[in-house]
Amino acid sequence: MHNKKWSVLLINIFITGILFFIFSSEYSFVHYINTVFYLSFFYIVVFLFLYIAKGGFFDGVTFSFRRFHHVILKNDDYLEEWKEKPLPSQKFNKRLYAALKFQALLLLIYLLILLFIHYI
Repeated sequence: MHNKKWSVLLINIFITGILFFIFSSEYSFVHYINTVFYLSFFYIVVFLFLYIAKGGFFDGVTFSFRRFHHVILKNDDYLEEWKEKPLPSQKFNKRLYAALKFQALLLLIYLLILLFIHYI
């Protein structure tokens, strides 16, 4: 698993290069830094969303919508299985969270190194 994380990082850097060559209007170091920022921003946003979901922020909203749906439809469900369904924080995928955290952190470090090189 450890080696796979580094392979995905290299693939991300390769994808950044491809995106840079396809979508950049001018081939400059600043445009490459911008491309790295876009990819790292995507990883950071997805990671932060998973972080919020892991903390249980969406659990109350999810439970309330399930209860509302049950009351509105007036199901004669005596088992009330909607109460037993797992909440978003209980269905959390720890491996995906760890992988996204690793990628977001290393792409951010890569971006900071590129910015440091640019400004020096």
